[in-house]
Amino acid sequence: MAACGGCGPGYASPGEAFTSTSKEKIVYLPCIIPDKDRPDYLATVDVDPDSPTYSTVISRLHFPYIGDEIHHTGWNACSSCHNDSSRSRSRLIVPGLGSDRIYIVDVKTDPLNPKLDKVIEPWEMHAFGVSTPHTTHCLADGNVMISTLGDGPQKNGKGSFILLDGETFKPKGTWPATDADVAPYGYDFWYQPYHNVMISTEWGHPRCFFKGLDLAEVENGSYGTHLNVYDWKEKKLIQKIDLGKEGVMPLEIRFLHDPKATEGFVGSALFAKMFRFFKTEEGDWAAEKVIDIPNKEVEGWILPEMPGVMTDIIISMDDKYLYFSNWLHGDIRQYDITDTRNPKLTGQVFFGGSVQAGGPVTVTKDQELSVQPGVRYAKRKRIEGAPQMLQLSLDGKRLYVTTSLFSHWDKQFYPEMCKNGSMMFIVDVDTKNGGLQLNNDFLVDFGAEPDGPVLAHEIRYPGGDCTSDIYVAGMESKM
Repeated sequence: MAACGGCGPGYASPGEAFTSTSKEKIVYLPCIIPDKDRPDYLATVDVDPDSPTYSTVISRLHFPYIGDEIHHTGWNACSSCHNDSSRSRSRLIVPGLGSDRIYIVDVKTDPLNPKLDKVIEPWEMHAFGVSTPHTTHCLADGNVMISTLGDGPQKNGKGSFILLDGETFKPKGTWPATDADVAPYGYDFWYQPYHNVMISTEWGHPRCFFKGLDLAEVENGSYGTHLNVYDWKEKKLIQKIDLGKEGVMPLEIRFLHDPKATEGFVGSALFAKMFRFFKTEEGDWAAEKVIDIPNKEVEGWILPEMPGVMTDIIISMDDKYLYFSNWLHGDIRQYDITDTRNPKLTGQVFFGGSVQAGGPVTVTKDQELSVQPGVRYAKRKRIEGAPQMLQLSLDGKRLYVTTSLFSHWDKQFYPEMCKNGSMMFIVDVDTKNGGLQLNNDFLVDFGAEPDGPVLAHEIRYPGGDCTSDIYVAGMESKM
């Protein structure tokens, strides 16, 4: 945390976060039960190399219900309210994609042993006509905002947002000004107060993606292709940017961390395209494709061509590097984005994936590689699944990685990972020249959990990280 007497949570600026000497010592991860025969739980992992319990799960908070499919998490307070000393990053918000339930977890009383504080039940969400809660962001006004992907128990697509009271955590209502300001689909979002804008992304109908990926449903429009641009103050949907068929499933969206920036990146998952979005000279918003990962021609797979499936993206706190994972191809890439219109590949590492040499899939034509990547092992155990969720240390030197995407799709594409459990890794980053290298001293094998294998997903640091916190311009002058 920032070292000042009257500070609220986080840091005054991205630069302050980047240059801080603070280093993550523990992280929190949701752990999903593949067969839904026992409750999901929140794991606390020791990431302090000087600790005797380094690279192990040190506590588990088991939730009371079965079938939640906890997924992404967020905070009750973050750097957007850094100037408010009455605010505290005391609660981790844990939505359940599958159950429409939201858990409020106390991480302040004992950060090493989080405790369940409150539960928002599904009927409380359904009363506002929303379901399938996903991305959580804290707001400067004290409330918590969560994107919702569905319309209720029917699980039809509906891109809305639920607001939670920052004190009681009770749902207060939905965020869009009117029903006309609700998008057909929802997923992630990022707001930028300085430019009075919020942009959201689209996955698809929950009733579709919970069954697994069916390409016929991609063809019939059951998955989204748009970026939805909102007037932040008025809560009005003012523009829709269609990325087209190649931009289907625009999932993770990241503005540059600079709170005055007028641009950022969004990863369109299925066909592995990276788009830069930006504010135009006319004052509206636009998008252009800046990275295109080619399909691999293959034999022994469900289709003759295998797309990369770009599932997570992250930007370093100094806005120098962009990282993303290709979940089917099995690699993580690092790009220098000093020139945001022309990202430069500076690092790449493969582990796991669907095109490993000696496996059931043979690559017959590859525009990038001359040979298929080899099988990799971590502490003598074969790596199943592929790089998926990413989290980066504030100084940009450690990239944390887990291998599970979503249990219903994990079962479809990586059944052995569902059987044996997911893994968590650290990739060491060369922040000066670029470059990535798997850290051989760190591995958390979630196949070795006491009650059986689980699928660990998103990673959160107690002090805030590169995807949890949104910064407000001029915060330093408000202190």
